[in-house]
Amino acid sequence: MIDIRLIRTNPELVKENIKKKFQDEKLVLVDEVLELDGQLRAAATEADSLRNQRNVSSKQIGALMAQGKKEEAEEAKRLVASIGPKLEELEAKETQLQGEIRKRMLVIPNIIDDSVPIGKDDSENVEVERFGEPKVPDFEVPYHVDIMERLSGVDLDSARKTSGNGFYYLMGNIARLHSAILSYARDFMINKGFIYCVPPFMIRSNVVTGVMSFAEMENMM
Repeated sequence: MIDIRLIRTNPELVKENIKKKFQDEKLVLVDEVLELDGQLRAAATEADSLRNQRNVSSKQIGALMAQGKKEEAEEAKRLVASIGPKLEELEAKETQLQGEIRKRMLVIPNIIDDSVPIGKDDSENVEVERFGEPKVPDFEVPYHVDIMERLSGVDLDSARKTSGNGFYYLMGNIARLHSAILSYARDFMINKGFIYCVPPFMIRSNVVTGVMSFAEMENMM
């Protein structure tokens, strides 16, 4: 999630970045964040002023009572009492505005590095580096999924029912081959000096929220 200070100081940069990602429908979010942020800062300023006023009046009450100015002390008490509901209303407004801002900030894309080439899809990808030369065989190369299906090594139908399109169950020897490749890669990297680590399989929502939008992830699924 980008820093809101960037939107405050350079909203056009954020908008240009959105255009580079071909997500023009999100341009309006920048203006909405600026508007909501202005409301939030105004509410926060007003709330701070009321808190200061309440603190000053609260201190005056004791001094007025000590001076025998009971009527003025009672007036100060009424003022302090009247500030409470106003302050609660402003604090509730701040919380609501913070939620609205965060909801939009989570959808605004992060800034692309200047070195990243811009393209609308895979067809406009730029080749950065090539190792060796690709060999084109003189026969039709079978699709890897077809090979696995012939070997009874993949179950697409069951995966489609449980997880959706694009997922699969690996079966039998294909599953064993998959594990063997992972084991080889693990040992190869350990020999290179890397530390092998098995992370938790669950993650707290607040950890992942700043990295991607749950709303967009739900749309993809």
